Amino acid sequence: MKVLLIKDVKSLGKAGEIKEVKDGYGQNFLIGKGYAKLATTEVLRKYEAQKKKEAENLRFELANLEKLKEELSKITIEIVKPVGANGNLFGGVTKDEIAHALKEQKNIEIDKKTLECDTIKSLGCHSVSLKLGHSIHAQFNINVKAE
Repeated sequence: MKVLLIKDVKSLGKAGEIKEVKDGYGQNFLIGKGYAKLATTEVLRKYEAQKKKEAENLRFELANLEKLKEELSKITIEIVKPVGANGNLFGGVTKDEIAHALKEQKNIEIDKKTLECDTIKSLGCHSVSLKLGHSIHAQFNINVKAE
C-alpha cells in the first residue's frame, strides 16, 4: 500500500514523502496514529495545493519583511530622557522604551524581544538591530536627547 507521510517517521521517511509499506503497518500504525494518509490521487492533489499555498504565503511574508527592513533603515527615533548634573542619563533607554517610541512616532509595532541591543546609557545617536524573522535583520537609529 502507498502512503503519504504527514509527519516524520523514524526509519521510514520525512513528511511529504510517498512510501510503499505493508498493509498492516500502513493501516494500523501509520494511518491509525495519524502519521500518514492513504496515497490516493485526491489526497496527493490536496497536499500539493497546500504546499503551493504555503510557499506563496512564505513569499508574501518575506516580501513584507524586506519592505519593513527598507522602511526601518530610513528612520530615526527620538527619545527624550532626564539627565543628571554630570551629563549622564538617569537609568537608561530600555528595549521596552524603544519599542514604545517606535509605535508612537512611526506607527510600527514590534516585540521588544526582537531588539538586539543593550540598555543605552549615553546621549546621542545609536544604531539598533531588530530581528524580523527568516534571517532578516533590520537596522534603525535612535537619537537620545536630554530633557
